[in-house]
Amino acid sequence: MTTESLVLVLGDQLSETVSSLKAANRSTDVVLLVEVNEEATYVRHHKKKIAFIFSAMRHFADLLRRFGWTVDYVELTAPGNSHSFTGEVERAIARHRCTRLLVTEPGEWRVRQAMDSWQVRLGLPVEILEDDRFVCTHAEFEKWAIGRKRLRMEYFYREMRRKTGLLMDGDSPVGGRWNFDSENRKPAADDLFIPSPHFVQPDEVTREMMDLVGRAFPDHFGDLEPFRFAVTAEKAEAALEHFIRETLPSFGDYQDAMLRGQHFLYHSFLSAYINAGLLDPLDVCRRVEQAYFDGTAPLNAVEGFIRQIIGWREFVRGIYWLKMPDYADSNFFDTHRALPDFYWTGETDMDCLREAILQTKQEAYAHHIQRLMVTGNFAMLAGVDPQKIHEWYLVVYADAYEWVELPNTLGMSQFADGGLLGSKPYAASGNYINKMSNYCSACRYDVKQKTGPEACPFNALYWDFLDRNGAVLRGNPRLGQIYRVWDRMKVETQELYRASAARFLETL
Repeated sequence: MTTESLVLVLGDQLSETVSSLKAANRSTDVVLLVEVNEEATYVRHHKKKIAFIFSAMRHFADLLRRFGWTVDYVELTAPGNSHSFTGEVERAIARHRCTRLLVTEPGEWRVRQAMDSWQVRLGLPVEILEDDRFVCTHAEFEKWAIGRKRLRMEYFYREMRRKTGLLMDGDSPVGGRWNFDSENRKPAADDLFIPSPHFVQPDEVTREMMDLVGRAFPDHFGDLEPFRFAVTAEKAEAALEHFIRETLPSFGDYQDAMLRGQHFLYHSFLSAYINAGLLDPLDVCRRVEQAYFDGTAPLNAVEGFIRQIIGWREFVRGIYWLKMPDYADSNFFDTHRALPDFYWTGETDMDCLREAILQTKQEAYAHHIQRLMVTGNFAMLAGVDPQKIHEWYLVVYADAYEWVELPNTLGMSQFADGGLLGSKPYAASGNYINKMSNYCSACRYDVKQKTGPEACPFNALYWDFLDRNGAVLRGNPRLGQIYRVWDRMKVETQELYRASAARFLETL
């Protein structure tokens, strides 16, 4: 029997309404899902990330079978597994004698490059369909970007609000403002009430996958236990409902806060589900919006959450596809320091970094301020090669795919694109971390000391970063006041900052 179409579904396309499945015929077509080493090892992904994606794929295959699809599922240990997308598509076409290949466009440049070669290599039509799970198409983003001197998320976000109608009152934003971020910067007290996160106990399929990943990838970063991720759309929906009911009301207030030992605070823990296809991003936004209209969540929380999805998430995807592949080599500050070993071990006396890294090792998750203002801020101040920190972020987080992680890292976190994505470097001294967390209270370093061996390293590194990059940053209008502070310092004080930074950097 000849199959009309082979439908390849990738591990971040686990949605029944993904465009390739919508274009397919369940009576005549075969759906292919594959577990391949190539995808697990092109960077050495966190063990929990691999287990999450592969388990979610197995559950999704079972769901499709229940809905009447014919599914060809290639497990990691299957005999003859070629361990590449190209090889497994080639083998499946031979098995099923397909007349065409259907696939939704991938999220990553390297996979798209491979797909573009398949029609010639395979000798049959290959239809690569647009991923309509996103609000903004590639063409729409390119049209928006043309002629703009600077690409700023805030203006793009307003266009996405208008397009979706989210939090809109006619042509005006609900509440009279587009952005309530100024209300979302409250530090969290040690005794802040924090509701229990929504965790999912691993089922038998997930347990088997955890065991397999532990055997197949023993040297990869991260812990497999505890495993808290939902691996089905149904359980991801339950996690969304819990967030809207229990934590969304305070999400806005404390979204930038950090507390020792509190891994989730009021964050949603939904990004891995959205990026894998278990939750639809626009549906998530509409349900969060409804909480505001129902009076169960305040506008600053709802707007802040929606901005992260239709603002930042869509914006960084647009930047990625507009500027790749050259964007991946961005290195505005021309920095080449190796990534410190403690990014893999957590063995550092800096309490903030230790907390963020050990949490990441355990959970394959950290919230955006831990990523931006702790691990990212330190890497930029220390002059770490941006490609090295980019690879680290891609490895360690379960929600990290290159299309979303690369621009966030190179553009927002490291300013390696020179300001294409962000208007200034997100650089900060220890004072910011002290203000937004309780990390500094038990740290071996003193955040109030500016220089010397007992001082918080962030303090000297901050001024040293600004000083050594003055030639390219002094013209930035958002940094003018900071440079005036530096220029008013005594020469002796400046030298103390430089010397303290140099001594610390020698220890890395």
